[in-house]
Amino acid sequence: MTIAYRTALELAAGIRAGEFSASELTELFIDRIERYDGDINAVVVRTFEDARERARAADEAQARGESLGPLHGVPMTIKESYVIAGTPSTWGIEAFRDNVADEDGLAVRRFRAAGAHFLGKTNVPTDLADFQSYNPIYGTTGNPWDTGRTPGGSSGGSAASLAAGFCGLEAGSDIGGSIRNPAHFCGVYGHKPTYGVIPMSGHELVSNIPEADLAVCGPLARGADDLRVALGIMAGPDEREALGWQLHLPAADFKALKDLRVAVWPTDEAAPVASEVADRVVMVAQTLSKLGARVSDSARPAFDVLDAHRNYQTLLNSVMTAAMTDEQVAEAEAAAAALDPADDSFTAVQIRASVLPHREWIRSNTQREQLRLAWSAFFEDWDILLCPQMATPAFPHDHSPMIGRRLTVDNAEQPYFQQLFWAGMIVNSYLPSTVFPTGPSREGLPIGVQAVSAPYRDYRTIEFARQIGEEIGGFVAPPGYDSP
Repeated sequence: MTIAYRTALELAAGIRAGEFSASELTELFIDRIERYDGDINAVVVRTFEDARERARAADEAQARGESLGPLHGVPMTIKESYVIAGTPSTWGIEAFRDNVADEDGLAVRRFRAAGAHFLGKTNVPTDLADFQSYNPIYGTTGNPWDTGRTPGGSSGGSAASLAAGFCGLEAGSDIGGSIRNPAHFCGVYGHKPTYGVIPMSGHELVSNIPEADLAVCGPLARGADDLRVALGIMAGPDEREALGWQLHLPAADFKALKDLRVAVWPTDEAAPVASEVADRVVMVAQTLSKLGARVSDSARPAFDVLDAHRNYQTLLNSVMTAAMTDEQVAEAEAAAAALDPADDSFTAVQIRASVLPHREWIRSNTQREQLRLAWSAFFEDWDILLCPQMATPAFPHDHSPMIGRRLTVDNAEQPYFQQLFWAGMIVNSYLPSTVFPTGPSREGLPIGVQAVSAPYRDYRTIEFARQIGEEIGGFVAPPGYDSP
């Protein structure tokens, strides 16, 4: 496999060993972006000259015998929604086209302190609100496995950049699967951390605003070890909070897969997945069973899944509609007032959530607390939950109005945003989840699976992803990008 497809830690090791310099590695990735990204359109903001300067500085430090950190000299890209000095952070919103930052955000500073430098920023959907990555500023990003299909969203450019071999490491964000569905669609690794362990500061349109409910930042990579290191770099309180508290995530608490208790949830009537996606979850479970792990296909947390999904939709849409204009609020209030009080359809839930009174939000949050307690009880008996991330592999681009979109799952149409079910129940209860690749579908497209665990057991799910990758195979490069 070409150097460009090594993991970030392998690239850092190559620099330390003198196999190549940071400057040579940076030029390799720049050449690949210039050669291949025309069709993919992943790296939409490019900072090549700054990357070259910082790579030279890394090489000079190496010559002096100095280490800049675990990512010494490693070129990264990062989601457009993060803040880098001198670059726009638009979130794909036309009104923010000229929203250029004066200084680096927190996550960028932390990656720089660990020795990495940035080649540029990667594409997103408008307002980070889609399973696809297209917007009026940067256009459409294609999946390196098939550019006629989505790489996912909202961290679609992030996963596409990794899969195409344009960088060593990436960081995205997730409120409805936005790290995990791109990882699934593009065949890379992605980690959605426990809520609150990584500050959202520096992932923003406007600085100095409070962190939103549900949303998290987290890493994407071509290997689980990279996720572990990147999580350690990104996590921990920001400067103001660090005066009073420190984060100590427990290490992975098992040595071998045979030691684990694993619950398996391949599909559900509330959100059926394609048979080959469900079969892939079962395949992973069978592999674990053969290794000696305790595996159950019937263990479930003690709550009604439809009620849980409505609760997530309520809390999600409360966040996603917070910036509505007065006119939009008035329209939504009228729509909510016109609903039948007995209508508890997902569409009705979304409409009501967009104008939810604060007292009703508090009640919904109380309902969420009962879900969190149910998950805590569940993870006293089980170490890992395996489940799908999305219902299908990557689907063709669809830029039709969102409200009318449908997704075909085994010849049956589903509402487009029904896909939030599998990502949402994990987000809503603040659980950590690592998506890992499991190999191609019948059409040759990647399929990923989620490994979920109890709050703050992030390193458990990452280590699980690392070990299962050794059993079933990890990242595989898409065809057509093999030259150096």
